[in-house]
Amino acid sequence: MITLQDLYTVLCATTPLYFAMLAAYFSVKKWKLFTPVQCTGISRFVSAFAVPVLSFYFISQNNPFLMDCRFILADTVSKVFVLFMLSVFGSFFRGSGTTRLDWVITLFSVSTLPNTLVMGIPLLQAMYGDFTEGLMVQLVVLQCIVWYTLLLFLFEYRAATLLIREQFPGATAAHITTIHVDSDIISLDGCNPFYAESETDLNGRVHVRIRKSTSTSARSPGLTSSSLGMTPRLSNISGAEIYSIQPTPRASNFAEGDTSGMVWGRSDGVGQVVLGGPPSPAVAAGVKVVWETCESDREGQGGKDVGGDKELSFRSTSRFIKDNAYEEENKEERDMQEMPRALVMLRLILIVVGRKLSRNPNTYSSILGLLWSLVSFRWEINMPDIMKNSVKIIADAGLGMAMFSLGLFMGLQPRIIACGNKMAVITMGIKFIGGPLIMAGASIAAGLRGVKLSTAIVQAALPQGIVPFVFAREYDLHPDILSTGVIFGMLVSLPVTLLYYVLLGL
Repeated sequence: MITLQDLYTVLCATTPLYFAMLAAYFSVKKWKLFTPVQCTGISRFVSAFAVPVLSFYFISQNNPFLMDCRFILADTVSKVFVLFMLSVFGSFFRGSGTTRLDWVITLFSVSTLPNTLVMGIPLLQAMYGDFTEGLMVQLVVLQCIVWYTLLLFLFEYRAATLLIREQFPGATAAHITTIHVDSDIISLDGCNPFYAESETDLNGRVHVRIRKSTSTSARSPGLTSSSLGMTPRLSNISGAEIYSIQPTPRASNFAEGDTSGMVWGRSDGVGQVVLGGPPSPAVAAGVKVVWETCESDREGQGGKDVGGDKELSFRSTSRFIKDNAYEEENKEERDMQEMPRALVMLRLILIVVGRKLSRNPNTYSSILGLLWSLVSFRWEINMPDIMKNSVKIIADAGLGMAMFSLGLFMGLQPRIIACGNKMAVITMGIKFIGGPLIMAGASIAAGLRGVKLSTAIVQAALPQGIVPFVFAREYDLHPDILSTGVIFGMLVSLPVTLLYYVLLGL
């Protein structure tokens, strides 16, 4: 039976986290203590140092030889089940393949990837005891190494599929035999301009090379989409449960627009813009494509501000703005869309995923923490006090700074509910009802009972993780839904988890 003292203990553990978040929110929204540039610096510190070091600290202190296999099995089964069911339902969904994949990725992120590190550890420790810290750390390791990598793989697959569909419509893509990605291309998310060159040999095989843009191409208003206000460009070095708002370095961070589009030109120069849509690579080999975003967009516009509203906003989820006549001409060709061989696509995706993970400090902190814990608990080697205290002093700031950084992000948003009330209700229902129910079924099937079963259910009702929102923003896939899940979910998660805590304690 849950007593008032138990509830007070939980509030004592969680109130400081919400205090840090609300202090940051009002510092930006009401008191105007921080500028967007200063918020960026704080967020960069959190994403590059505080949260990765916090992850390393918790993981290195956890004994991997005492891992709860049933708890891990329950978490894995729940995520695999959700992904499988979403894939099955997606096969019956009317729309293109990328549209079905879009919702699979978004709903998987909403229902199965909570904020385990920042919110889960202190909340569940207060509810069920210190043993839950080890369980949450195990889930953090799996999230960082397995599930976030899988999520990144899905995002890059979607980006590669969109790239192929737009540049090689119809049966042309089936003739692609090689896709070479230059070493300075980290991702296909479109945050950096790049060229995609294609050449067709005498045997009809298409060879594609993706390389970084070195010059700014002429812009066409008909080929761009823009969103007003400062767009928070997300960093590739996002931490375990935090983001990094990276505004474009110009005079006015708030008054700038973020435009993105496709500029087409022949191999001998990229200044010529083809307004009617891209030429088919089957007819004209060596077509170059420029995916223009971020700084290069404003350089092409002469550095002019294109937005007057001082608010954050999300880019349109449609990156490619095409001429209607061109779409009608190619409708039949796109209905018969083919893709390159599976090995070609797999190699492309593995390359960009590997490069992106190599730029994420939390990848290193999680792996190093796991390796150190294996060595430490296997041979009983303690970390030197100098190193331990150096790590601890930054880790101690991790929780508070993560919540403070989240509050800054909330304060910079024009609306807490960015996706609309109806979609917000659906998202919250999936997050706080569907997720815990699926986790309860998987936990019971895995043999969890008692306090561990309650722990598994409550952790599934934690607020939305930040990393899925980071990916959604970078790849421009339903960022409004994930933003609402992070911000509004953080506000309602405490009463929801307390309700689960009381009901499970009856």
